[in-house]
This record gives sequence, C-alpha cells and structure tokens, in this order.
Amino acid sequence: MSTLSEIEAAADALPLQEKQELMVFLAARLREETNTATSKRGFPVSKGRAPFTSDDVARIDSAADLAE
Repeated sequence: MSTLSEIEAAADALPLQEKQELMVFLAARLREETNTATSKRGFPVSKGRAPFTSDDVARIDSAADLAE
C-alpha cells in the first residue's frame, strides 16, 4: 500500500472502532510534526500564540549579533 488512494480505500474498509484508533494515531503524529516544525528562516512555528512581530525579529537579530 503506497498511494494515498490505496490508503484511503483501506481506511474505508476498517470497522468503526479501528477508524477511530487510526484517527487518534494520525492526530498524535500531526501534533508531533507541528510541535517540531520550523519556518524557512529557522524560527519556531507559532503554537497558537501571536506570531512574531517585526520588533520580535529585530530583538532576536540583535541578540544573535551580540552572541557572535
């Protein structure tokens, strides 16, 4: 089973309880991936908090310059 359509067909064939278990499994995997995601610039992806402002970015950049 390697294509999305094959996986979808297999999921459709599952009994209700196993579909629910699959959903719990997939939701946990998605949470793990979301929690470790980073943006293209390497900043952590917001987890429901307010996104970075330009002031935040300037503060982070200046802190990085001081560390060098």
